Amino acid sequence: MPTPDKIKNLKGIGVLGSWLHNPSIWHLHRHSVSKAFLIGLFWMTIPIPSQMLASAITAVLFRANLPISVALVWISNPLTMPPIFYFNYLVGAYILGHPLSENWHFELSWEWMVNTLGELWLPLFLGSFVVGIVLGVIGYFTVDLLWRHHVLKAWKTRRSRKWRKKFRAEEKQAKKANK
Repeated sequence: MPTPDKIKNLKGIGVLGSWLHNPSIWHLHRHSVSKAFLIGLFWMTIPIPSQMLASAITAVLFRANLPISVALVWISNPLTMPPIFYFNYLVGAYILGHPLSENWHFELSWEWMVNTLGELWLPLFLGSFVVGIVLGVIGYFTVDLLWRHHVLKAWKTRRSRKWRKKFRAEEKQAKKANK
């Protein structure tokens, strides 16, 4: 996990200034990590520049773990963006009942955004929002449930060890008493 100093020095995130000194955004506990997954997975699906900054601001505002929120945004990178955004477009077109565009292709350029997004922006952004919410909620509850399961398992193991230790001590005492 990157150190707080390394994250504070990232371009774009430094604008958060003193907010980065809040210790709650650096802690690893069930609530902050679950919220970080919700935030990171949501912003990962939104086709905007500076997803990382949007994720960082949201993480700070909701006191989620900042490094995890920002790291999850990188799931959408230049290699994964075309399939992610195409899926988002399909979801949005399905929800709106729009016919699918025959000329769909993704290009990471300003011209593509200006010319093509005119007809595709509504299904793309609606689909991105819906997919982001669904993925974020699934991520939140999955992390929360897995964390709870891990803690319960650790408690059971700890209780079992104490019981075995107590049982062995009682056995030793019984053997001493029988001698």
